Amino acid sequence: MIEKEDPVISEEEAAQYDRQIRLWGLDAQKRLRGSRVLLAGVGGLGAELAKNLILAGIKGLTLLDDEQVSEESCRAQFLVPVSAQGQNRAQASLERAQNLNPMVEVHADPDRVENKPDDFFLQFDVVCLTGCSRDLMVRVDQLCSQHNIKVFCSDVYGYYGYMFCNLGQEHHYVE
Repeated sequence: MIEKEDPVISEEEAAQYDRQIRLWGLDAQKRLRGSRVLLAGVGGLGAELAKNLILAGIKGLTLLDDEQVSEESCRAQFLVPVSAQGQNRAQASLERAQNLNPMVEVHADPDRVENKPDDFFLQFDVVCLTGCSRDLMVRVDQLCSQHNIKVFCSDVYGYYGYMFCNLGQEHHYVE
């Protein structure tokens, strides 16, 4: 799924991502800038994930959330303005998310993740699900696993939380 990227990183990108390039190397940054990520659930945890992904310099991020902005949403996450109450949470988060890094394409999708057909998920390199049902996480994980798409599932409940990731059989890491 990752598109062929220009092997040369621009001066603007080198300046923007200098710290990251020194941390994990130019090849890793190039892979990041070619990655398209789906983030389902733009609550407090989702907003933090969106911020980190956008600042890291991925190619594109799709915010998928069918919930409406409530007073609680405004307190739980920083991407929605207080004036956005009643609007779709993904769409209300779009402007502030895009302003974090203009080099990243950010899109909002106001649909329910449960209603998305299987082929919808295949356009991404990474799928992040927050606050989703176990059945949905299993469905998406099995689908993505068959197509070598990375999956992260997580949620937070007060002081407690969980995270599951499926990085595929060929994932290598360094300690």
